[in-house]
Amino acid sequence: MTVTYGPGLAGSLLVGINFAKALAWVHDKPLVGVNHLEGHVYASWLLDPDEAEHAEPAFPLVALVVSGGHTFLAEMRDHLTYRLLGQTVDDAAGEAFDKVGRLLGLGYPGGPAIQRAAETATARDRVFPRAWLGESYDFSFSGLKTAARRIIDAARAEAGLADQPEAPLPDPLVAELAWGFQDAVVDVLATKTIRAAREIRARSIVLGGGVAANAALRARMTADAAGLDLPLIVPRPGLCTDNGAMIGAAGARRFAAGERAGLDLDARPSLPLATR
Repeated sequence: MTVTYGPGLAGSLLVGINFAKALAWVHDKPLVGVNHLEGHVYASWLLDPDEAEHAEPAFPLVALVVSGGHTFLAEMRDHLTYRLLGQTVDDAAGEAFDKVGRLLGLGYPGGPAIQRAAETATARDRVFPRAWLGESYDFSFSGLKTAARRIIDAARAEAGLADQPEAPLPDPLVAELAWGFQDAVVDVLATKTIRAAREIRARSIVLGGGVAANAALRARMTADAAGLDLPLIVPRPGLCTDNGAMIGAAGARRFAAGERAGLDLDARPSLPLATR
């Protein structure tokens, strides 16, 4: 019986943990606690029932996990071993997508809506800033959100809507702005991941998390990884968002390693995947 015990909202974690404990006790089954972030990594080891067998990710590898609450790069030299290379110092990429989606009037969740709008853009010269943070592998998207508000407000003024804050922007302008914002996020994520892969001499790259369902990010990462002659392993979009299969995949790996949790397993809302 595998169950997520962190990170996440304490109430949600406790509901799942207590349910799993009850099932394990009633059916006399072992209990395995799983880190939610590790589940996103191990989604890349999953195969659909009708999917052809393919080579597993080769170690050492770089794993990029990008979601609404987390953005980080980690090195794996073997199963269940992680070295944190970089993480967001403020907001996660998915949170930035949601915020800018609302600013553009696209609703929630922002990621899929921005992708759809960006795909229709004919003008693709709107530039949003990138926070490179020097040579580190850390990420920052708070400043991008602030810049996006200024850029969108300026675009509203250009369209003659400065005094009509509730009026929707024209669709072509929304598409142009969505493309520029998405391009800025994708550029930083892909550039840092490829640089990390080159530095650690990775043999493969793993991509996971809800934002990994973004078509622009998948296309950019695929092209950049091919430039290094490295395989990119990314689950289908349905396995990038939170799902039970990924927790089962990570739990199976920990079970095989001999790990078991007791009935005193508790929620850890701020559970890290790894430390530097």
